[in-house]
Amino acid sequence: MKAGTKVKLDDWNPADTSEFHGGRKDGEKTMNAIIEKLDPLQELLYAEHKHKLLVVLQGMDSAGKDATIRRVFEGVNPEGVRVAHFGRPSQEDLDHDYLWRAHRQVPEKGEIVIFNRSHYESVLVERVHGIVPEKTWSRRYGQIVDFERMLSEEGTTILKFFLHISKKEQANRFQARLEDPTKHWKFSYLDYNERSYWKEYVSAYEEAIERTSTDRAPWFVIPSDHGWFRDLVVSQAILSGLQGLDMKYPKLDKSKLKLVPAKERRRIQKLLSQLR
Repeated sequence: MKAGTKVKLDDWNPADTSEFHGGRKDGEKTMNAIIEKLDPLQELLYAEHKHKLLVVLQGMDSAGKDATIRRVFEGVNPEGVRVAHFGRPSQEDLDHDYLWRAHRQVPEKGEIVIFNRSHYESVLVERVHGIVPEKTWSRRYGQIVDFERMLSEEGTTILKFFLHISKKEQANRFQARLEDPTKHWKFSYLDYNERSYWKEYVSAYEEAIERTSTDRAPWFVIPSDHGWFRDLVVSQAILSGLQGLDMKYPKLDKSKLKLVPAKERRRIQKLLSQLR
């Protein structure tokens, strides 16, 4: 989403899949092809040890954050990929500024980090439930933009996804959790109670997306009533982000060979000559 765009979530249909010409089976096939491309790019990111990728996932309860992570990164080497969950802040978190726990989790060079929820909870949950006064959460938008600009200037590529589902689809997913014994562990009455704040969360998300979508850290609003389409769009955006980094495998530093014993050095040089 372009910076400065007016955001009205009702303008996006959460069930819309028209951007993809095909159905679920075609989408799954395309998705598998994307995952095959992601794996070598993640390895290249890790090997080059220069760039960093931060993926932020936000959405209403049951929007599919966990499922998206599993599907998009299922074929990627777990080395160099990390998921950071942001639930209820600990006492240690509360003793610091609200960005402290997010800053601790940002990616290192060569790493992909996925934020399952994120620093945006401080302008969502804390706003909706009045945990902090308006004068506090309202100034945080600018602070978040400054924080993300700093990360970007220090070499982090930031992709932020709002997984957009309908209230009806959320109810269907909650019901499925109750009916399927393998999903009982996912059900929370606290999540269900949050439905009564649906309009307040919509307003909070609209303002957060509108005020913090920048060229350096854009927001993507992803129709998410259909999980296969959600995963497809997210994976394609991540693939494009990695491809745009123009990464290259590092060359062998031959000066380091001088530190290797002469016999071993000759063996290595022989192997290298055979690869030419």
